[in-house]
Amino acid sequence: MSDVIIVKNPATGQVVQEVKVNSEEEIVQAIKRGHDSFKKWSKVNAHERSRLLYNWSRMIQEHKEEIAKIMTLENGKPLAESRAEVDYATSYIDWYAEEAKRIYGRTIPASTETKRIIVSKQPIGLVAAITPWNFPAAMMTRKAAPALAAGCPFIVKPAVETPLTTMRLVELAHEAGIPTDVIQYVNGSGSVVGRIFTKNEYIRKITFTGSTPIGKQLIRESADTVKHVTMELGGHAPLIVAEDADIDFAVKQTMATKFRNAGQTCVCANRLIVHENVAEAFSKKLAEEASQLKVGNGLDEGTQIGPIINESSFNKVVEHINDAVNKGATVLAGNRFEADKEQGYFFVYPTVLANVTTDMIIMQEETFGPVAPIITFKTLEEAVEIANSTPYGLAAYFFTNNYKTGIYLHENLDFGIIGWNDGAPSGAHIPFGGMKESGLGREGGLEGIEPYLETKYLSIGNV
Repeated sequence: MSDVIIVKNPATGQVVQEVKVNSEEEIVQAIKRGHDSFKKWSKVNAHERSRLLYNWSRMIQEHKEEIAKIMTLENGKPLAESRAEVDYATSYIDWYAEEAKRIYGRTIPASTETKRIIVSKQPIGLVAAITPWNFPAAMMTRKAAPALAAGCPFIVKPAVETPLTTMRLVELAHEAGIPTDVIQYVNGSGSVVGRIFTKNEYIRKITFTGSTPIGKQLIRESADTVKHVTMELGGHAPLIVAEDADIDFAVKQTMATKFRNAGQTCVCANRLIVHENVAEAFSKKLAEEASQLKVGNGLDEGTQIGPIINESSFNKVVEHINDAVNKGATVLAGNRFEADKEQGYFFVYPTVLANVTTDMIIMQEETFGPVAPIITFKTLEEAVEIANSTPYGLAAYFFTNNYKTGIYLHENLDFGIIGWNDGAPSGAHIPFGGMKESGLGREGGLEGIEPYLETKYLSIGNV
């Protein structure tokens, strides 16, 4: 990797900014500073940590338009989505500003009257995070906020495609009063920085959002120093439409989950599994809605679908569509592209495919693009079998107004996040995370601060 990261606008290919790549020595020094700050930061009382987190949230909101524009410039998503992400990012800070004051211990009745048993919680130590390009603000604060609330210093490596949002957020954290050594960023390639993080004995926890193969590698490399890990990894979300579903509502919610950020989200619906008796009506309405979405530069008024982040991602989307069509899928909408490899921008128009079969690549691999493949089913057992047929278990969705069908699907779908008649189940107050190869641990909710805490047990005798 060169000495600089060239950040480009994926909608135009134009250079936004050049960012210095940190040397190994600089990264190690930053880790040491974070480690040294732990003793003092861990002793800051919870109410003060809470106050500083609220200050940070307030400052981000005061710079909301600036941050949203930075995000759209480097990520490509529509400006309206970037504004919404800023709100989503601060919701995590606000939530954990409160949870900082609710890190409780407990007493346990002893087996003898001469003992007292106390259980307490304490911060785990320096936390290192590696965050993705698709949600550069929210994925950073979802990790930083509980770490800081728990009393842990935090160091983050943002994605090389989108470092600018993270850099600005960290600057605002410092302006809000959080010490500079307590929250830091470093820039560089994931493989280089990840190896430095996992091998360094000062780092006690790794938190990562990204692909399953990289997550597995980080887990393996963290084993030598027995680091705690939280992994939010790949998904391949199914969306089941039962025979009794409200089709208009199901289409509306499918649009919300499928085409946000041009389908470049880990929880977007990737496999639409629709009952054969309603498939034609559902497919027609979905194709009509998808065809009306405006594709373009995220900074332009009214844009709803921005660019694919880079050429390799674009090529994968095109490969999935071509494979499906060659194997018999019917194009109901889209299958249009606007790309210029020399200039460096890649757009895929929202695409809806019918007559999809399980042997198509698009049903086996996460596409990460604005493509909705529709496969049909006869029985609920068949729908569940299709849904559970991948190694992934992050998010799933289903639409039914029959409570027996809903309970059956909830109990039998092997996914950590499930939306029942809900295409947008995420929030700072809920435990976000996956089953199987989609990750370890949870982020958000009451569960989200636990991975940053150690449990200590004290037995007092002769009392």
